[in-house]
Amino acid sequence: MAHISILGTGTMGQAIAAVAGRGGHSVAFVGKDDTDVQFGDVVVLAVPHSAVADIVARHGSDLVGRIVVDITNPVDFETFDSLTVPADGSAAAELAAALPQSRVLKAFNTNFAGTLASGTVGDLTTTVLIAGDDADAKSTLAGIVTSGGLKAIDAGSLRRARELEALGFLQITLAAGEKISWTGGFGVVA
Repeated sequence: MAHISILGTGTMGQAIAAVAGRGGHSVAFVGKDDTDVQFGDVVVLAVPHSAVADIVARHGSDLVGRIVVDITNPVDFETFDSLTVPADGSAAAELAAALPQSRVLKAFNTNFAGTLASGTVGDLTTTVLIAGDDADAKSTLAGIVTSGGLKAIDAGSLRRARELEALGFLQITLAAGEKISWTGGFGVVA
């Protein structure tokens, strides 16, 4: 059983907590004003991308050695026409550089909360794509995801985070433009 800390109490944080709970893992929520936090083995950043720098500044030393899961999509929400990171980089790569002693993963950013909660995208089981450079960390997160009834696919190294963020961006813009529903999205047939 993993001990998971989720920073952020919004719909994504709640949905990820439900997945972990279905798998028998313990979950604790961490609010932005919480102090003296005892982080779990896995820390999920279920916050807007704009909040990540503050989290690193406040809790960076507490995240040493932990699995840190970046679910953010660095979308320019003013224009909705681009990501806010360089085209050859990713928010996850920036986070990994800021937390060099943590095991940073990119995951959940290509899922909507509704598909995590229901466990399905259309007729398909919801699949969580996971990118990262630490095989054990990816295995741990995949175990949490699959024990909660979803599928997990190792999407490769953390360099693949840029493609995951682009896919997340596309899905968000399609939903915001009412081309797909917020309870739909991309599914994976394997």
